[in-house]
Amino acid sequence: MAKIVILGAGVMGSAMSLPASAKGHSVDLVGTFLDTDSVRSVQGNGLHPRLGITLPETIAAYEWTDFGNRLDDETALIILGVSSAGVSWAIERLAEALTRPIPVLMITKGLSPENGKIEVFPSIVARELEARLGFHVPVLAVGGPCIAGELAAGRDTGVVITGHDAALVEDIIALVDAPFYHARASGDVVGVEVCAAFKNFFALGVGWATGHLEKTGRATNGAQMHNLSASLFAQSLREMSLLSAAFGGTQASVDGLPGVGDLYVTCLAGRNSRMGRLLGLGLSYPEAKAGHMAEDTVEGAELALAVGPTVEEMWADGRLPVAKMPMSRAIIDAVCHAKPMTIDWREFHR
Repeated sequence: MAKIVILGAGVMGSAMSLPASAKGHSVDLVGTFLDTDSVRSVQGNGLHPRLGITLPETIAAYEWTDFGNRLDDETALIILGVSSAGVSWAIERLAEALTRPIPVLMITKGLSPENGKIEVFPSIVARELEARLGFHVPVLAVGGPCIAGELAAGRDTGVVITGHDAALVEDIIALVDAPFYHARASGDVVGVEVCAAFKNFFALGVGWATGHLEKTGRATNGAQMHNLSASLFAQSLREMSLLSAAFGGTQASVDGLPGVGDLYVTCLAGRNSRMGRLLGLGLSYPEAKAGHMAEDTVEGAELALAVGPTVEEMWADGRLPVAKMPMSRAIIDAVCHAKPMTIDWREFHR
């Protein structure tokens, strides 16, 4: 069996230790400087306090200063589970520790604007590591509907693992494809990553319907707004298709687990849906963030702030059709420009 090292002991990074352990691999779970309490708890009695489970004895926890010592000749895979804000920090740690091209599987999601374009994290990490190390490190990614608590509990979970080397993708799938963790291969790195990032963005829009219902009230016959929610969901997928195509992704990712599947599970609950509800109640984004979610990282809003200006540039120069993207325009106006979030149903049919 192989050795797998995970950098990032938050809920998702730690949950990924379970399928790896279930395959019989030894797993070193290395926390960041934000994970000290969780690491020390696992070291003490095996309990991961944020997941609420006791990890198997085959999973050993370490603090980030020990990361370089965990990589050895037996290490077959590094799983990168830091937050999107921690990617630069993780690149530095990898550059310090790697002496050979160990594959990196990213569960971290996000996009970065670069010179009027938008780039996916795996490309950025691979390029930065090669510049520092002088050799190529293969960087893959995982996408699809995966709630950390369900994965940690051994609930069946279907995902997509994507990379540019098809044979390597299959090798990585063989390492982590456990009885409850069902991975399939994809060569569409850009499409998978665009869907993984923008599903949080569009969950703000779908969540808007919940707050709009509360603000408007139920009808006299008790009717809610499921029709509106479904239309917002469908419009999100339409616009996700336009974004994926513009950045070089395929429609198959939008139609599959990375797009439809991940958007569905993200809309069921979570921070993005909660923020969408607040916007639907009529609060501005600054009011909602400062007054209700000051301590929360709202990934969809963070993405809007990061890439919103570039998307607006792409609308202005015709690389994206603004008339067909009313959901995106409403979300960017709300988050980037503090405008009240309003969604015009009529624009959905252009």
